[in-house]
Amino acid sequence: MKIGIIGAGFIGGTLTRRLTALGHEVRVANSRDPETLAELAAETGATAVWAADAAEDADLVIVSIPQKNTPDLAPGILDARKPGAPVIETNNYYPQQRDGKIEAIESGTPESVWVSDLLGVPVYKVFNGIYWKHLLNKGVPAGTDGRIALPIAGDDADGKKIVSALVDELGFDPVDAGPLAESWRQQPGTPVYGKDFGVDDTIKALAEATPERTAEWSA
Repeated sequence: MKIGIIGAGFIGGTLTRRLTALGHEVRVANSRDPETLAELAAETGATAVWAADAAEDADLVIVSIPQKNTPDLAPGILDARKPGAPVIETNNYYPQQRDGKIEAIESGTPESVWVSDLLGVPVYKVFNGIYWKHLLNKGVPAGTDGRIALPIAGDDADGKKIVSALVDELGFDPVDAGPLAESWRQQPGTPVYGKDFGVDDTIKALAEATPERTAEWSA
């Protein structure tokens, strides 16, 4: 697939490494000049581009940037992707640690719904709760004992199949976490967040989640 990645931090950079290794054609961008990604491009074979060009003709786009920077993305930045191409967002809201207060999220809007509204496109929430080193090193073939499961929230069944297939290809068991409106079930502070659960425990943890933000993850 042609994959565009906006954001080259721990998760975005790791996905660049993993997806190029799997043979995907990756265009990666950060908030600066593409030359700042020359080392990553040389290491992986990905093409470093301006953020405005990352989604061009993409079969799938990944947005992996600090939550507070989402409003800074240019309007229509995802419009150049192929029609119907899924958009994954990996972000988390860290009000005390990084992002400051975002009133809509504090008032109960799920983090990924807020992102989707700003981007103007449907999104799928995945990769937000796994430690980046585990994303890099702990993917294993399907059926392997102890395989880590990753929840995927989103509204379109066809798009979710594409995202699920990518998660499986990366070496993790995809778990349908319901619609984007329930993506709060995998936000920071929930039972599944930051855990390397298998499928059964992931499903159980999602069911046990509550929408109230815990003190550590509130402004």
